[in-house]
Amino acid sequence: MQEPLLVFDVETQRTASEVGGWNNIRLMGLSVAVTYAPHTDTYRTFLEDDIAALLADLRSAELIVGYNVQRFDYEVLRAYTSDPLADLPTVDLLLHLRAALGWRPRLDDVAAATLGEQKDGDGLAAVRWFREGQIDKVAVYCQRDVELTWRLYDFGRRHRHVAVFDRYRRTQQVPVDW
Repeated sequence: MQEPLLVFDVETQRTASEVGGWNNIRLMGLSVAVTYAPHTDTYRTFLEDDIAALLADLRSAELIVGYNVQRFDYEVLRAYTSDPLADLPTVDLLLHLRAALGWRPRLDDVAAATLGEQKDGDGLAAVRWFREGQIDKVAVYCQRDVELTWRLYDFGRRHRHVAVFDRYRRTQQVPVDW
């Protein structure tokens, strides 16, 4: 069955500094991925052993929504497949915001300015939790990122804008067309 829309995020086993920098994202390894299907209000959690099922779900989606998925999440997954993933129908919120602003806002700053909510940690904490064997904690963190991404996408779709805090904590309204 084809999913109309999937929201998607991944967490990794290693940090950029441990793999020689951001040009080596494929070496970071997947710890947890989460998808959300809004039409059924269903979250799914995937571990490294579940990559084939995750890729099948992504391939079955009519549209994939994420935050920095083109540069990061898909690159993490490319280590596990020969599929280039380049043709996946994707709305990457970060790409839209970067094009409008000329700089890359953090998901946390967009969520705080638009929704009045913040993330529950950061990617470095998620790597630490993974190493400590706290996979459930990584999954909860990843699911929260997916939830915030979905709510930002939905807000922008309905209101035709989102807000972002700039580095001076000033709020900027950004028109969006997703």
